[in-house]
Amino acid sequence: MNEERVLALAGVFQGAALAQQMATEGRCDEAAYEASIASVFRIDSDTVAGVYGNVAGVRRGLRTLVNQFEEQTRDVAVMRMGVTVLRLERSLSRHRALLDSLHDGIVATQRQVEHFGITHPNVAARLAEVYANTLSTLKPRVMVTGNPTHLQQKANVDRVRASLLAAVRSAVLWHQLGGRQWHMLFQGKQTAMLARGLLTGSTLDNGF
Repeated sequence: MNEERVLALAGVFQGAALAQQMATEGRCDEAAYEASIASVFRIDSDTVAGVYGNVAGVRRGLRTLVNQFEEQTRDVAVMRMGVTVLRLERSLSRHRALLDSLHDGIVATQRQVEHFGITHPNVAARLAEVYANTLSTLKPRVMVTGNPTHLQQKANVDRVRASLLAAVRSAVLWHQLGGRQWHMLFQGKQTAMLARGLLTGSTLDNGF
């Protein structure tokens, strides 16, 4: 496991954590959400950190990673979602037509981002529609559990799906960097240690 791969995996778990927070609380960490959604549109970044703006953009995901690999603080729902997203990305990679459709949907949404801004409900709604038409048609399905009140509100569901789409984008990156699912089983301690180091460096860089 290396730092770049840990950043990409943090992107996966940030998306999962945001989806879970939206489902249970009806709100989410706005700075993390903005960074995750922006990552969907950064296809040609020169660095992995640049996909999220900088390391600070994925701090929520790094903290989630540290928590997931320590028994006392593990969130079973987030861990299950993260692992399912990694499996879903592998399923997506075998469907060329769906990959093309996903790409086209993201490119089309870019125009709305330029018009409304990255966190606008219209952007979340469009990304949610892209997710529903592509990723939701594949197995395994990402199961999201939470407060029924929040999950009955379209704006919340849109944000859940947009966050999961961002998680899948990070899963694609993770796999491109050599990430494999067995790393999750056998390199947990190393992953948490690297995530801690990245968090510390990010905090110092940001002056707090």
